[in-house]
Amino acid sequence: MRTAIKFVIGTIVLTALGVTMARADGEERQTVAAPADPVYRAECGSCHMVYPPGLLPERSWAKMMTGLKDHFGENATLDKVTSDNIQKFLTEHAADRSLQRRSRKIAKSIPPGDSPLRITETLYFKRQHHEVGRKVWLRKSIGSPANCAACHPRAEKGVFSEDEIKIPR
Repeated sequence: MRTAIKFVIGTIVLTALGVTMARADGEERQTVAAPADPVYRAECGSCHMVYPPGLLPERSWAKMMTGLKDHFGENATLDKVTSDNIQKFLTEHAADRSLQRRSRKIAKSIPPGDSPLRITETLYFKRQHHEVGRKVWLRKSIGSPANCAACHPRAEKGVFSEDEIKIPR
């Protein structure tokens, strides 16, 4: 009996230490999965922040990838193989397919028939940023609500923790 109790206590202590160590390195603090695909990072990251795919549902990424000829006012067309590979990556890691808690919340905040192309159009984003005034978004150091990395320094790694928010002047 005492051996079983020691085992349970030892397991609890080791688990607690593991959680503490995992959080200390920051990698376990991801709130959405980081975009790991090198082709996606290279192609999309050459023009803007590499948005984690868990910020939008599959249908939004599919819609975005079929509209690259007019991608927010720019022609971002890609060859078919590259486009297909990126779309596959995005849809496989989309918010509605993710196991990450925040991604699931984002997916649930979007009505079934909607396919927003902007993360900032989601109800989840609006709820999380309701206290940020228009003047803050327009600061030169931020530019727009789409510039996640301005306030979330590890946004491209999928970390959107409130503990790490730094709103620039």
